[in-house]
Amino acid sequence: MLLLKFLQTMISALNSEGTPGQIAAGMALGLCFGLTPLVSLHNVLVLAVAMLTTVSFPGVMLGWAIAVPVGFMLDPLFDRVGMVLLTTDALTPLFVWIVNTPVVSLSRLNNTIVLGSLVSWLVLLVPSYVLFRFLVARYRRDLYARLERSRAFQVVKASKIWNVYQLFRP
Repeated sequence: MLLLKFLQTMISALNSEGTPGQIAAGMALGLCFGLTPLVSLHNVLVLAVAMLTTVSFPGVMLGWAIAVPVGFMLDPLFDRVGMVLLTTDALTPLFVWIVNTPVVSLSRLNNTIVLGSLVSWLVLLVPSYVLFRFLVARYRRDLYARLERSRAFQVVKASKIWNVYQLFRP
């Protein structure tokens, strides 16, 4: 059932009325939830940005789903990046201020994995947006047109499964 819901979210995100830029921006923001530890202050800020702007929220969910397995695999790399940043002498006053400031200390930026994954996501934000925008536009232009004409797609579209999908489609 969870896989069916994920496929429904993916299909609805890629075929929604939003522009490829809106979907790509949502996917790029969704990477934050998958690459960084979920219970962090910066994720609340990213969620607020996703909800207050015109990015595609199904795109956010799709980006999150794509990034979760990648985030777990890259945790050792994020740990190293965070350790390098935390042990850099020039940044020590910044991290002392972060740890001693009441609300900012909730960001958990003194954790190597949180810091490393957040910095890595920030570095990947613009390139991932450009890549996702290209892929969504390419999917809509080339792949979806072919899929729509395929016999298998026509069979699924004519079946009861498609009718059930249409019921749950937002």
